[in-house]
Amino acid sequence: MKLTSEQVKQTINQLGAQVLPDEHPAMPQLNSMFGEHTFFVDEMGLKVVEPTAPPGMERQSGEVVSLADWGDSELTRLMAHEPEPTGVIVVFEHVRH
Repeated sequence: MKLTSEQVKQTINQLGAQVLPDEHPAMPQLNSMFGEHTFFVDEMGLKVVEPTAPPGMERQSGEVVSLADWGDSELTRLMAHEPEPTGVIVVFEHVRH
């Protein structure tokens, strides 16, 4: 799931992870492996958010899914695995302009 900039901010606030910017050198490889997503990294590895509520619902949410774990103690090498739901739900508050 590709997140809006507001959803990215809300995810960072709730998850405590860092977003990988679209211009990050690893993005082409990540997109080819996992599809178009907004990718996050934390101390455990690589994550994405998958929608949990149908579009149009008042409050949107998404579940954090782990795609890869760090393969070294320096957090420089990711080891991909089957997508694993983490049970962590991110709630997106609707922003009114």
